[in-house]
Amino acid sequence: MQTVLIIIHLIIVLALIGVVLLQRSEGGGMGLGGGGGGGGVSGFMTGRGQANALTRATAILAGLFFVTSIALTVMATSTRAPRSILDGAAPAAPGQQAPAGQGGGNVLEQLQRLQGDQPAAPGAPAPAPAAPQQ
Repeated sequence: MQTVLIIIHLIIVLALIGVVLLQRSEGGGMGLGGGGGGGGVSGFMTGRGQANALTRATAILAGLFFVTSIALTVMATSTRAPRSILDGAAPAAPGQQAPAGQGGGNVLEQLQRLQGDQPAAPGAPAPAPAAPQQ
């Protein structure tokens, strides 16, 4: 179902681009109907009736674009189960938690302790450096 809706959405997008490009430019800039655009389509679409039809088609296609966008969003989010940001946090190993009386220090000190760059407590002996591998 979602694939069919995506294909319909893409067809609407292409039609919307085509209808917008067919409309006559009213500005004096370098757009399709402007002086530097190389001609434009003013001979193809003339008259108030065609302009109103293109404006109406643009509005209808824009509405369909929004409806399909919202439908795709609802379909994409309905298949996912809600989750908490805390679910992605890795649990700490049982031996790496600081004792209750120590306070644990700030985050930087905790990270350094996990990496082995700093002793676990002030005054504790520093870990022995690793032997170089041959």
